[in-house]
Amino acid sequence: MRLTLGLLSSVVQKRPFYVTTPIFYVNAAPHLGHLYTAVVADAIQRFEKLVNPDYDVIFSTGTDEHGTKIQQAAAKVNLSLSEYCANISNEYRSLFNEYQVDYTDFIRTTEERHKKAVTHFWNKLVKQDYIYKAKYSGWYSVNDESFVPESHVRDEIKDGEKIKVSVESNHRVEWTEETNYMFRLSAFKTHLQQWLKNDGVITPGKYQKQLQDFLENEAYFPDISVSRPSSRVHWAIRVPGDEEQSIYVWLDALINYLTVVGYPDADSMTARGRPWPADVQVVGKDILKFHGIYWPAFLMAIKWHPPRRLLCHGHWTVDGSKMSKSLGNVVCPRSTGVSPSALRYLLLREATMASDANYSETKLINVANSELADTLGNLASRCCGVALNPRQEFPALHAAELIDCSQEEVTAQLLLQVEKLPEICYNHYTNYQFYKAVDAVIHVLHLANLFFETHRPWELRKHLENQKKLDVILHITMETLRICGIILQPIIPDMMCKLLDKLQIPKNSRSWQHCTTPSWRIEGAIYETKYIQSGKFVLFQRIYTDKKNVQKKKASA
Repeated sequence: MRLTLGLLSSVVQKRPFYVTTPIFYVNAAPHLGHLYTAVVADAIQRFEKLVNPDYDVIFSTGTDEHGTKIQQAAAKVNLSLSEYCANISNEYRSLFNEYQVDYTDFIRTTEERHKKAVTHFWNKLVKQDYIYKAKYSGWYSVNDESFVPESHVRDEIKDGEKIKVSVESNHRVEWTEETNYMFRLSAFKTHLQQWLKNDGVITPGKYQKQLQDFLENEAYFPDISVSRPSSRVHWAIRVPGDEEQSIYVWLDALINYLTVVGYPDADSMTARGRPWPADVQVVGKDILKFHGIYWPAFLMAIKWHPPRRLLCHGHWTVDGSKMSKSLGNVVCPRSTGVSPSALRYLLLREATMASDANYSETKLINVANSELADTLGNLASRCCGVALNPRQEFPALHAAELIDCSQEEVTAQLLLQVEKLPEICYNHYTNYQFYKAVDAVIHVLHLANLFFETHRPWELRKHLENQKKLDVILHITMETLRICGIILQPIIPDMMCKLLDKLQIPKNSRSWQHCTTPSWRIEGAIYETKYIQSGKFVLFQRIYTDKKNVQKKKASA
């Protein structure tokens, strides 16, 4: 098998691999869409460490805690701003820990280290003459905390009233006139167009094309306001030397990616292996403009490189509508009624980056039962159970019986697909197509179940003279489970840890290199019988929607 580690630029350069989520706005509790962004980034960093266990990975997430909407949300629940922010931030941290989002840094924009970074960044922009003060007027969206160009505003009738709304977000806008500090975004149009010519800098390509079209078709590319009057937005970082102005929440927020790696302390950044530019920044499509236009322009202005790649994804919808508080269709991850592993699996199993994915509790339960409980879990329970495997062994591989067995079509097909699986999944992972990686594994597990059923090991178990053939059947099944278990670690880490523990696979034998060649393809290897963990084994408990069945299950547990 050929695996090209050259794809992983940070490995070659001996620098850390740096992946980020956006920092999440604390105007409300986390929902399914926030969790999805986090598990995508987590799957990316887990795969990087799987391919190279000694890899230094920096994975940042956190909370964005400044702005008008935070002021309003805190007032609504009658809490101080600091207490409100801490409460919601802790909800995110708790949720991510529960869903095994293995971040290395959780950043909050109210931290002193971040205020220091923002102040320094602002002063750099001023020094480079990209900041100036001017009177500004335009359509302003409180919900989006941003000004909206005239060309991106449309009329709409709401409750009998004619209003203006943002074309992109559909949020109401109001005409606002005020004195602000401006950033010379117009100076970077050509630079941004040049950056966006790089293949794959925005993934999937449809989003890169959107930004290219935006720059190409935008005849008027104005400078942007990067401050607000502190009398209106007091919960924010002040403009250095001007207490009457607060730094625009989006400029403040984007700098978190530099705060995490030690900016502006050069010694601190050097100690972390100079991790900038970030390797992958995961964002939702609704904030693509901020990350794909504003953020690279800000970085260019201080003579820093933009991120190596922005990975943009669609939304999770409910009945075809984007989740929002106003529609009352927000899905709280903890209210789905399934385990964190099952929900994490569905999020990565069902969604494609380029399109929106629709949430369905019925589909979630059906997929979890079909694939985790039946296809994977049942196969593991049967080959590890005392009925077929009373000695609780990962049996030896007997050459003669393997040759006989492999002559049969069902066996030959399974062996071939298991051999091809790692390279197939490697390519899917490196293209962030998690659903395709899972699909390939499930296909192999279906073949393994067919193989198991075809050979009827429960019949072989009845006659001692069939023991070696039974051993081969069990060995091939367990070896398939071992390889699939290693491959699925970025998707459902805790469940795959449980499976590999059952098979007694050492912790230091669970990296990608350990799944690339199945046992029957290792020349000269002598496979001896090894013991598996003893005892009853249920990898994934089937989900029962009938309340009577649930109660029955609990009673028998």
